[in-house]
Amino acid sequence: MSLAPANLTRSYSAPATETTEPAPTRHLRAVPAGTEPRGFVLYVGIDDAKAAAAGTDLGAIVEQLKKLTAQLVPTAETYAAVALAPAGAGGRDVDVVRLALQDPSALAKHRQAPEPEPEKRAGVVIDLSRKRLVLDEEAAGVTYKEFELLQYLVLREGRTIERAELISALWADSDDEDAPNERTIDVHVRRLRSKLGAYEDVVRTVRGVGYRFDRHADVSIRYASTPSPDFF
Repeated sequence: MSLAPANLTRSYSAPATETTEPAPTRHLRAVPAGTEPRGFVLYVGIDDAKAAAAGTDLGAIVEQLKKLTAQLVPTAETYAAVALAPAGAGGRDVDVVRLALQDPSALAKHRQAPEPEPEKRAGVVIDLSRKRLVLDEEAAGVTYKEFELLQYLVLREGRTIERAELISALWADSDDEDAPNERTIDVHVRRLRSKLGAYEDVVRTVRGVGYRFDRHADVSIRYASTPSPDFF
């Protein structure tokens, strides 16, 4: 008995078709209606020192960016501007550049930033009992005569003291040769005010008359337990 050859069939599946996903379209951030993009601004934060450390300079970087733009879009027009900022301006380089070039979003953020609180100062302490002047919790190095001058004005707060009165009161024991003149008083007052620093205006000059001590909110006076010998 002969057997008929069996029909052997093979099934082939069609090769899978390779599909390439389209590249995602890049969209600009919200563009207001009625407007269209006409270009872009690229802020680069780098100074001369950093450029030099990398073996280049700002001019060369600008030229390279312009050449790259021309390669990508030969018809594109370019314009470069260098951002100038105060020497030593703090913050990130790119933020300094954005502010210098008046970037609207950077300006808005800068305006919203809280202003630093003013530095709190301890004030002035005029310690008449210990003959000591303290500025912001640190002793000021005034001379004995400078403190006498300050004390004389303090004890006569609000009254203008003429130079002649200061000479007769503070240099009464001086010989005629050693007695100061009105110009000497001005020198002593100028030195005293320089040591008062930020509080120099507690000793006021009354033009053509003399000097006066004016109390401030940040000035406190510690009086001696016994009356001062120069106060009558």
